[in-house]
Amino acid sequence: MTPLLIVAAIAAAAATAAPLTLQTRILPTSPAAAGAPAPAPRLTPGDPLVVELGYRNTGAAAITGLVLANPLPAGLAYRGAEAPSPAPDLSVDGVRYGPLATLAVALPGGGTRPATLNDVTHVRWRLPAALAAGAAGRLAFRAVVR
Repeated sequence: MTPLLIVAAIAAAAATAAPLTLQTRILPTSPAAAGAPAPAPRLTPGDPLVVELGYRNTGAAAITGLVLANPLPAGLAYRGAEAPSPAPDLSVDGVRYGPLATLAVALPGGGTRPATLNDVTHVRWRLPAALAAGAAGRLAFRAVVR
């Protein structure tokens, strides 16, 4: 896949001062888009994409308890985890995270309704193991153009 857009370090929250570099790439999933000439193919609503978060520990010590949170880029709607990445926690407000079935959206007149994929505003992963010095990884999710 050819990256459509590279946005440096738009994501991350770590309970550590260790150096961490992040890179978010938005990749087309259709063969036609992947082979398009530069700068990028023209995207239309409904076009599928993969949003990839690459991370690297540039420090000299392992990072433990790493949590990577990524706001959904404007103009995209979340569609699910991208294998082999684990399913992320989701949020509709950037504050409360969990599985989609546990999230609700406030209604203007009061009350709430169950959240849908289109309501997701942030994704977050908790890395279960320490990230060794020099180690890197990749997490990804599927999205569509709104």
